[in-house]
Amino acid sequence: MNDYDDESLPLSVKELRARAAGIARRLEAEGETLSPVGANGRSIARSFWGKAWCRNIESYQDYESRLPRGRSYLRNGTVIDLKILPGKVTALVSGSELYHVEIRIDPVAPERWAQLRKQCFGKIGSLVDLVEGKLSDPIVELLCDRDSGLFPEPDEIHLNCDCPDWADLCKHLAAVLYGIGARLDDDPALFFVLRGVDQSELFSGDLGENLPGAAVDLDDLADTFGIELD
Repeated sequence: MNDYDDESLPLSVKELRARAAGIARRLEAEGETLSPVGANGRSIARSFWGKAWCRNIESYQDYESRLPRGRSYLRNGTVIDLKILPGKVTALVSGSELYHVEIRIDPVAPERWAQLRKQCFGKIGSLVDLVEGKLSDPIVELLCDRDSGLFPEPDEIHLNCDCPDWADLCKHLAAVLYGIGARLDDDPALFFVLRGVDQSELFSGDLGENLPGAAVDLDDLADTFGIELD
């Protein structure tokens, strides 16, 4: 297992952070639009979907040996850009050089999605409850089940980084995997974008149900979660 890309001339935490900040400033001066991400506390993520994402990747032995270094890299501000798209995450990670990361994730299988929709029917009151993770324990167990839930298994996650480390999971990729969880704190609806499914198909009932106040502005709701509502 070769990990020499940042080991030949080890960088201190201060140097790592300074280098990442300098590269980000240069790219922005060149017109790049960056979306940096960092850890949101000791547990990386705070939201339901962010924490669930991190727990899922930590549950697989395939990733066990490299995840701790990925956590450190994320906390040190090296993930200077991370974008979540349908079925794909792209990122820039600063180490001894600037590395380009791409993670492709297979969409939820149609059969699995149909089964989840059937099992969730009538049990999730609103889109807001779903996106905020305000769900009953049985629904949480259903959605987070390793074999039949919404989260990807290792063979559904396809990793690529242009660093010299030939390991399947380098620390730059590990940092981005954790960065996805942190990014879901900012926009939980991106989880469903990444998995290629329409989250509104999991709930039934009035969007305004259980919300404070007498009325709900659907335009405001759409703006808040970055989704389109009919």
